[in-house]
Amino acid sequence: MSTATSTRAIFDIKDLNLWYGDHHALKNINFPINKKEVTAIIGPSGCGKSTFIKTLNLMINYVPNVKMTGEINYNGQNILNEKLDLVELRKNVGMVFQKGNPFPQSIYDNVAYGPRVHGTKRKPHLDEIVTKSLMDVALWDEVKDRLQAPALGLSGGQQQRLCIARALATKPDVLLMDEPTSALDPISTLKIEELILELKEKYTIVIVTHNMQQASRVSDKTAFFLMGELIELDDTSTIFSNPSDERTEGYITGRFG
Repeated sequence: MSTATSTRAIFDIKDLNLWYGDHHALKNINFPINKKEVTAIIGPSGCGKSTFIKTLNLMINYVPNVKMTGEINYNGQNILNEKLDLVELRKNVGMVFQKGNPFPQSIYDNVAYGPRVHGTKRKPHLDEIVTKSLMDVALWDEVKDRLQAPALGLSGGQQQRLCIARALATKPDVLLMDEPTSALDPISTLKIEELILELKEKYTIVIVTHNMQQASRVSDKTAFFLMGELIELDDTSTIFSNPSDERTEGYITGRFG
C-alpha cells in the first residue's frame, strides 16, 4: 500500500482507530491527503467510508459512544487535541452530504449563513460572497433573479450545488463530500462531477462514492476500504488498472461488494 507522507499533504492521518461502543469501525488507518487533489474513497457498504470522512472535521463527535485513538493531523495540528476550536475547524473543512439539505430560508440566506456566523455583517460584502460562491458552483445564472426565493423550491441538483456554495462561502481549505450525487439524476450528477474537477484548482476535495466510474473520472487518488481497514491507497489510474491487492481487484471488477 502506497501511503508515503508528502510535503503536499494537508491531512496526515496516523494509526487512527475508531470504535462505536465495542465495535471497532476503523482499524489502524494511515492516510495522507494531498492539497488541491481529489481523493476518492470506495468500498462496500459498511466498510468505514462515511465514518472516516466524518472524522476529518470531527462531525463524528455527534455520534454517541465514539472513541478514537491515533492522530488526525490537519496542517500539522492533531485535531484530536481537546483544545481545538471546532467552529474554526469546520469553517476550514466543509462538508457536503449525500442529499442536498438547504435551510428553510432564501437562496441568498443559505449562502450567507456561514459568513454571518463568522462575523460578516456588511451587506455589500455578503452580496460579494454570495455572488462569487454561486458563480463557483455554476448556479448564479440560474438563480440570480430569485435570490430571495425559498431554497427548498430548487431542483435536487440545484439544491446540492447550493449546499456546495454554502460550504464554499466560508472559504474552506478542504471540501468533504459524502456520496454527493447518489440521490441525483445523471444530468445533475454530470454537473457535480464537472464542478469537482473545476473546484480542485482551489480546494482539496475528499469524496466518498459508491460509483467506481465516478471515482475513476474525478479523482487523482483512490483509497479502497474494507471492513474498517484501508486496504490500498494509490493514484486512481493505478488502482483501476493495476491494483496491488487482490481484494481491491476483486471489488473493482465486481467479484464482491
